[in-house]
Amino acid sequence: MVEQQISLGSVNIEAENPGELAEFWSVVIGSAPSRSGESVYLPPSSTSGFAMFFQPSTRPREHQGIHLDLTVPWGSRQAEVERLVALGATHRWDVLDEVPHVQWTTLADPEGNLFCIAEHPPTT
Repeated sequence: MVEQQISLGSVNIEAENPGELAEFWSVVIGSAPSRSGESVYLPPSSTSGFAMFFQPSTRPREHQGIHLDLTVPWGSRQAEVERLVALGATHRWDVLDEVPHVQWTTLADPEGNLFCIAEHPPTT
């Protein structure tokens, strides 16, 4: 049997304004943007563990089929949500008691892409 060695390398996002959206996400994940024409690359930061690549949209977005679930330490979700809203994210909703092993807040980035900030309670 072959051992699986798969990991997330990069999240690729089409954007109306790749530069502006990359600036938002660069602060979110703590990475410095690298531009090439209209595209922008954010290398993995020491904490994110994944890269992001932004390129111009080639067609209108019909719906969002995938979103990021970003995890923060227990007890820090609300402060992180407030930080991201101050950066330009929009608060959409909270899910605080649906399941016992996670609480999350769903936000939208400046172009409306949904993502979640989740925290998991400590195991006892």
